[in-house]
Amino acid sequence: MEKFKAALFDLDGVVFDTEPQYTLFWGSQFRKYYPETEGLEHKIKGQTLVWIYDTYFKDMPKTQADITAALDEFEKNMEFEYVKGFADFVKSLRRNGVRTAVVTSSNRVKMQNVYGKRPEMKELFDEILTSEDFKESKPSPECYLTAAGKFAAGSDECVVFEDSFNGLKSGRAAEMSVVGLATTNGKDDILPLADVVIDNYEGMDYEKIYALIFASH
Repeated sequence: MEKFKAALFDLDGVVFDTEPQYTLFWGSQFRKYYPETEGLEHKIKGQTLVWIYDTYFKDMPKTQADITAALDEFEKNMEFEYVKGFADFVKSLRRNGVRTAVVTSSNRVKMQNVYGKRPEMKELFDEILTSEDFKESKPSPECYLTAAGKFAAGSDECVVFEDSFNGLKSGRAAEMSVVGLATTNGKDDILPLADVVIDNYEGMDYEKIYALIFASH
């Protein structure tokens, strides 16, 4: 890896430490509608709301509307705390000429809630891509390839930061370097899908992450 042109970040569990909150929300929904099936809240990580509805609530418009209303209310009250060290880390990337993008399965409505609580977020990223910008959900590589295209960057010039299995697989399928965040799943579990695994961004900067990725290739 000769140069590092773009850093592409998933949102929940990668920029913000929100995954535990979503696990609680979706756990409550699945217990309500699928009381006989355990663990569905873990299987949907990295998927779009449309995919979740098509997979688990197809042809159930009333149920979808009820869940959407509950989710909107939940997200209005969510805490959007950065993963430890994130803000300083992304600023270090930008100082070194790296372009930055959010590549999330979340929709634009959710992002408005984010901007309301974190208005500075728009200054940390050159591009913010949401579910409306893609036809296919992760683990398809479409979202990351689309983001790379925004910067005219090749796959070998991009680094993906992900926490979910579907997201990690998406980065792999895009043939990009993948940094796994052990915020949602254990290190040993995500290591097979990542070049590098970190707990968070504390003590991390452009030089250190570059050295770790370079060493992995």
